[in-house]
Amino acid sequence: MAGRGLREIDWRSQDLKQIEKNFYHELPVVAQRSQFEVDRWMQENQVTVQGRDVPRPVFEFNESGFPEVLVNMLYSSFERPTIIQSISWPIASSGRDIVSIAKTGSGKTLAFILPGIIHTTKQPPRGRGEGPSVLVLLPTRELAQQVQEVSREYCKAMGLSVTCLFGGAARGSQARDLERGVDVAIATPGRLLDFLESGTTNLRRCSYLVLDEADRMLDMGFEPQIRKIVSQIRPDRQTLMFSATWPKEVRALASDFQSDHAFLNVGSLELAANHNITQVVEVVEEYQKQGRMMTLLTDIMNQPECKTLVFVETKRKADDLTRSMRRDGWPTLCIHGDKNQGERDWVLSEFKSGKTPILLATDVAARGLDVDDIKFVINYDYPNNSEDYVHRIGRTARCEKKGTAYTFFTPSNAPKARDLIKVMEEANQVVPPELVELADRSSGRSTGRSRYSGKRSYDERGGGGASKRGRYDGGYGGGSYGGSYGGGGGRW
Repeated sequence: MAGRGLREIDWRSQDLKQIEKNFYHELPVVAQRSQFEVDRWMQENQVTVQGRDVPRPVFEFNESGFPEVLVNMLYSSFERPTIIQSISWPIASSGRDIVSIAKTGSGKTLAFILPGIIHTTKQPPRGRGEGPSVLVLLPTRELAQQVQEVSREYCKAMGLSVTCLFGGAARGSQARDLERGVDVAIATPGRLLDFLESGTTNLRRCSYLVLDEADRMLDMGFEPQIRKIVSQIRPDRQTLMFSATWPKEVRALASDFQSDHAFLNVGSLELAANHNITQVVEVVEEYQKQGRMMTLLTDIMNQPECKTLVFVETKRKADDLTRSMRRDGWPTLCIHGDKNQGERDWVLSEFKSGKTPILLATDVAARGLDVDDIKFVINYDYPNNSEDYVHRIGRTARCEKKGTAYTFFTPSNAPKARDLIKVMEEANQVVPPELVELADRSSGRSTGRSRYSGKRSYDERGGGGASKRGRYDGGYGGGSYGGSYGGGGGRW
């Protein structure tokens, strides 16, 4: 395991410089807001806050207490704070540890990075080659790069340096950043441990730690690496944990890494989908999926907002479907774990810009995907469990927008039908009777042949079929991706 060569630090024997964590001064406009108004806001937004002496939320950027330059930058990009920002900023600025159950797309990056930036400016000046004051740990390189992208201009405005450390790319430029000294490091666990073990950097100066997507990091097996990294950070640090769910494994981390934390949650702690997402589940046979997806995409591509993320089960299926669709003229690319960093970056750039509005992805490859304007999600293959289903469809309806998720559910998925129905009912969605029938059959409540078994319709005999008329008709048979996906001698 990476980091095996790191020595344990006896923090009791270390001469640690004093760190300042509490720099929050509640403005009069916040202090004078009535408790009735605060309670109403909390109730309307389904906010739960637990902990000792938790400061009140802020409703406007100019209530945050941040320097004017940061407040002006926020107003130039956004209308008002998101819910998670409103409640996180005062607590984090007070130096408190935080556990925040926050959905992807809730604005959590600015919820933790802006207090971290101010925290850094309150510490002793950094010397050349010294490690970061702020460390953000994330599960994937894509997510790390996206957090860096959000953070960069705010760090620059405050005269701070930020670097991004992740595997799958050359170490050289990352190592040079660390050797010069950085204020904010955004990192995946493996690459950070690599640099710590080689002595390229250390975490002795780190006093503000963020574990982002903590549940996903644990799902991906990073717990030993996280614990090794945290052992290298002073115990009186401030620790913020952000997680989409609150399983016992995340609770154990919070118990071990934090003291006297404030607990923040928006919505229910039960497994729940974003209520801004319209969920459409279709019970189909396996051979019907491709034709049905072509029909959906024909309609989607004629809409003003058409960015679509399609989830498939395997890397091979992602490649095969993408190749087939591109031959038929669909503006499609795919991303999965076998793509190198250059390919992944280019594909994500094409998708984000809207030049290629259809992206096929496996679960692992999509975990770090952070695109705010995905309008549609298609579950071509149903995931392993309802938790992954909720996480997948949460890629749409980000930042309080609306979105639609289509799901193809086959008879082989029947054991998962009951859990899916629970998620749909919690979100007040229409549950198709065919799905209820599958759930009943799976649990032994009913017998008899499903009326959808073996049923073939229109062009669903194995693919293609539908025409992709509309704004993207033609022009995608070759091009820059044609080398791999049908026609032309493209760059790949």
